[in-house]
Order: sequence, then structure tokens, then C-alpha cells
Amino acid sequence: MPEVQSHGIRISYDDYGQGEPALLFMPGWCASRRVFNELAQYCAKQRRTLAIDWRGHGQSEKPTKDFGASDLVEDALAVIKASRADLIVPVALAHAGWIAIELRRRLGARIPKIVLLDWLVLEAPPAFLKALRSLQDPAQWEQTRDQLFSMWLQGLNIPALINFVREDMGSYPFEMWARAGREISRSYAKAGSPLKALASLKPPALVLHLYAQPEDPSYLAAQRSFSATHPWFQVLKLEARSHFPMYEIPDEMAMTIEVFVV
Repeated sequence: MPEVQSHGIRISYDDYGQGEPALLFMPGWCASRRVFNELAQYCAKQRRTLAIDWRGHGQSEKPTKDFGASDLVEDALAVIKASRADLIVPVALAHAGWIAIELRRRLGARIPKIVLLDWLVLEAPPAFLKALRSLQDPAQWEQTRDQLFSMWLQGLNIPALINFVREDMGSYPFEMWARAGREISRSYAKAGSPLKALASLKPPALVLHLYAQPEDPSYLAAQRSFSATHPWFQVLKLEARSHFPMYEIPDEMAMTIEVFVV
């Protein structure tokens, strides 16, 4: 598998398929690129697909010092540079969306489109912000993490998904979950919401949000209302139930992404 140095940290990634724009799959905090295994393989039938492990995650090197979202941006830039791809479409799971937005700011037209997967694109509700604070508390983080796992897996019996959440995501220690809580909180505090951050891009990128959770119809309605006044934004509620719909309908997601990217 290919590797690249990002300011002295070894970053591991996958590189499949051919054709541009290339897709750059980016997992969220406390998750490895394993989450994209099946979806990336489907997408690679049509075009080049890259999938990154952030520093401290998966098969990438674990830093000895603290790091944050700005370092993940550098990791992504290092992979993009090593790939020698001219055009890149980030496919960002959850809060990797903040990294995708920064890539657009940095690289401009080289990031013509962005695909967001299952992200809280509206302003963060108080309960969510409370959970982020709890993840930073040594006495509460495990209970909060397990509550998130239960919410993401509720009513589902998909062994590969359960294994990913419990074994892959569950392998990260307090320090990583606390870091995630801190960095995600800072992003919402700074930008207000992902939709506001996307609207601040000049010019905006074309954006597609594919999501399964939450079921709340008002969440979809708010995004459709935003799309009506910001035609560069599209949203699609997937026929899936988990926070990780790529474990349920990877073929359908791949086709939808391909239609959007072409």
C-alpha cells in the first residue's frame, strides 16, 4: 500500500482505479479507512479512488505529540500531492467534512465538488455539544462513546458494521476521543454550522450530502430549504438506517456519487 510523509508523520492510504476527478475518501475521527472498503471498491470501477488513514488512525503512524484538525488537512494535502491527481473530489464521512471544506479553501478549483456522508450539517444541538464535552471527560467518555455506538447501530444486525464500530472505532483510547470532541466542538464554534461554512466559500463548490441518520423529517426539510436558495448544494436521504450507510447500500451510494462527480 502507498505511504507518504506528512510533516514527518507516515500516512498510509489506498489507491485504486483510474480517471479524474479522483475521489479522496476521508473517514471521521476515531475511524480507519476500513469503513470505506466496499464503497471504495465499487467507486474504483469507474474512477481513481484514494482512501486515507489519518495520523494516529488505522495503519498510519501514531504521533508522539498532540494534533488537531489542521494536521489532518496537512495529511490530506500530502496524499493529494503524492497522487499527482489534478482534480480531487473529497468524499468525507461525518466531521471529515470540515477537512473537505478547508481543502476547497486551500486548493480552489482543484476541488470542484465535495461529497458529504452522514454529517450534522446544521447548527449543533445542545445535546450533541454536551456529548462532545463528555468525550473530553475521563470519567464520562466511555459511557458517552458507547451511547453513540448504540445510536448508530440501533435495530441493525450487520456483522461487518457491528465489528467495525465495536472493534475498529472501539480500539481508540480516551486521548483520541477527547481530541475528537475538542476539535469538532471548535469547528462548530468557529463556523456556526457546516452549511454556513460551505456558503462562505468563494466561489462555492458543488456539494452533495448523502445521509441516513437522523430520521427526523425536519432535518431533511431544513436542508432542502437551504438548497432552494443555494443551488450548489444537493441533499439525498438514503434508504438506509445506520450512521454508516456504506455498509448497507454501497452499490447504490457508488452510483449516486458517480452521477454527481461526472
